[in-house]
Amino acid sequence: MSQDSITLEVVAREVSGKAVKHLRKDGIVPAVIHDHGKDSVLVQGSYIDLYRAFKQAGKHHPIELKTPDHSYTVLIKTAEFEPRKNQLTHLVFNAVDKNQKVEAEIPIHAQYAEGNESSPAERAGLIVLSQLESVEVRAIASKLPDVLYYDAEKLVEIGDHATVADIVIPEGVEFITDPNHTIATVFEPSALAAANDAAGGDATAEEATGDAETGDSAEGLEAEKEAEAAAEKSE
Repeated sequence: MSQDSITLEVVAREVSGKAVKHLRKDGIVPAVIHDHGKDSVLVQGSYIDLYRAFKQAGKHHPIELKTPDHSYTVLIKTAEFEPRKNQLTHLVFNAVDKNQKVEAEIPIHAQYAEGNESSPAERAGLIVLSQLESVEVRAIASKLPDVLYYDAEKLVEIGDHATVADIVIPEGVEFITDPNHTIATVFEPSALAAANDAAGGDATAEEATGDAETGDSAEGLEAEKEAEAAAEKSE
């Protein structure tokens, strides 16, 4: 857990609905605090302050949120962005009890041996395809880690993979995500390229694995998808 404290000051918000567009024009971001079944609290703050807090805290680092009347320990539940300009437009905070367990989404990163910047597989010219960028965990708010790591040195040969169970997890933190969920898998470049061609440049790890391991043709995969779609319509 990072020991850096994040403090954010906001004020009460008087407008809601479509009227908040005027706030955004003035560099203000609307937000709401959900507090254990109590009435939601409408608040607002400067774009710079709220965006900085989001970038620092993500959805896993507690924030000391201060209003003129009250102080809360919160986690960011959702952050909405305007898609074209990628500008923050709204935040939802969940008030939490520092002494009770909460659920949060924690980013995961590959960890290499000292002096290395990639896995053994990548250093040998193979491709490591990431399949999971974060995991759900449960822990006391003050014990939530900012990031979790898995040992990427175990990724050596084609077919090698890392799972959630390979993540080094701190004491007091437990996984919600299935420990058997794959984080990253090693592929042979030509097999991945073939799967990409068959999928129109958008192959998934499952498709790449299917082509490499079972020899499934693109036509076979497409037929399977069509069959599934037909079954859904008939239900």
